[in-house]
Amino acid sequence: MKKIIIILFGLTLIYAFNSNNKEEILIPNNAIRFRVIANSNNIKDTKEKEIIKNDIEKKVYDLIKDSNNDLEIKTTLKNNLNKIKEILDTYNINYDINYGLNYFPVKHYKGVLYPAGNYESLVITLGEGLGDNFWCVLFPPLCLLDEEKENIGEVEYKFYVKKLIDKF
Repeated sequence: MKKIIIILFGLTLIYAFNSNNKEEILIPNNAIRFRVIANSNNIKDTKEKEIIKNDIEKKVYDLIKDSNNDLEIKTTLKNNLNKIKEILDTYNINYDINYGLNYFPVKHYKGVLYPAGNYESLVITLGEGLGDNFWCVLFPPLCLLDEEKENIGEVEYKFYVKKLIDKF
């Protein structure tokens, strides 16, 4: 009898854990995204995208780190596009920079649903823009989440994202 009770208890825990794990977290409509699209998928262009992305990401983070809401971030980004262009101008590449509404396809990442749609965003297209892209969410501040929490699992990621969304 004890074995049956233990087995039923274990199955109940597994069911409860899996039910909670399937809950999708939706990124809010006022999210602000950041995207860098590579010229192509060759090794040189992919490395260049990573280097440029890292430079821009650091600058953007420095600009918005003290912002309290999406409106402050929007204003800061709009007012500082010239600083981002200055960084891009140091590279020998054609680029297009667009801040405004841009289309993003649907993305599922570590149990979080990033719905398709037009989002307020900073999009940098390098060269022809035919390569893979990097993107993240500036608001709520999810861009540096994976870098800050190396080896973060799906459950921890979902919990942290939910906490950030609830905060903002």
